[in-house]
Amino acid sequence: MKRPPKAIALISGGLDSLLAAKVIQEQGVEVEGINFFTGFCVEGHTHAIRKKDKNKPKRNNALWVAEQLDIPLHIVDIIEDYKSIVINPQHGYGANLNPCLDCKIFMVSKALQWIEESDDEYDFIITGEVIGQRPMSQRKDTMPVIAQQSGANDRLLRPLCAKNLPLTLPEREGWVDREKLYDFNGRNRKPQMALARQYGFIDYAQPAGGCCFLTDKNYSSKLADLWQAQGERSYELDDIMLLKVGRHIRPRAHYKLIVAREEGESRYLQGYKQQFPHLQPVSHGGPLTLLDGAPTHDDIELAARIAARYSQGRDAESVTVDVVFDGESSTIKVTPLPAHEISPEWMI
Repeated sequence: MKRPPKAIALISGGLDSLLAAKVIQEQGVEVEGINFFTGFCVEGHTHAIRKKDKNKPKRNNALWVAEQLDIPLHIVDIIEDYKSIVINPQHGYGANLNPCLDCKIFMVSKALQWIEESDDEYDFIITGEVIGQRPMSQRKDTMPVIAQQSGANDRLLRPLCAKNLPLTLPEREGWVDREKLYDFNGRNRKPQMALARQYGFIDYAQPAGGCCFLTDKNYSSKLADLWQAQGERSYELDDIMLLKVGRHIRPRAHYKLIVAREEGESRYLQGYKQQFPHLQPVSHGGPLTLLDGAPTHDDIELAARIAARYSQGRDAESVTVDVVFDGESSTIKVTPLPAHEISPEWMI
């Protein structure tokens, strides 16, 4: 080649993508990173909102990885394109609403598309995949599916487990030395952690982590509830952001309450007061509560009683609640709903 080989690395922000890019960098290949924003992986967001997470790093781990590697990072918004993957995955879901195999195929195909549309020349794609690490997308039988259906084929290199897979174009062309790649296998992260120490990486994202909320059981339950209430599988960015915040309580099929659990969540929900009817206890300290769906005037008293239940006046004879509904403001006095009257079936 008349120029050094060049690769684009999918950077999630996790340890594996950090190490995969570093391994190839060490072989003299020029590496740049690419990160796809789906809306379901907003790192640092909940840490910044909730008091219990205040000591956790409030950073974008993909940017942190790029800084450690001293490489450019291209962040690409794919929110709209990604909806079809979440709503109708060809290969189905994992344990929750996580379309992991379709997601990986989609990400690699998007990287390939980005390469083809770029003015620069890139020779191959790097991912941090390890055989056996994820039960749905990272198996020996699904690795070829990702390569083939993404269109990347043998331009896709997985440096951390390459010795367990057939030769790829970068290896055949001599752009990388196969002997300097790895044969990691399974869910044990000790080899990656040892390699991280060797490179001097510390303070990286939790090795067994993953920032996608779709892998979380509670989050997936809230998304499934949203789809059922809407009568269709669809979502907007605000929908999926709000699913991360507050208690979600559905006392009736046509509406739900989003009740802040602490001051930080109340402040966050303030930003949605113009979009949703909302309630706020004023005679006693209490959380801001949004009403999502299609509540009616007849639903307001029950909603206010539930909101009062989560206020400091939960044991009081009455709680005064400010209500903004249908463009009008009012104040009502209600008896907090007793705990035994809040059905477990209401809690999403």
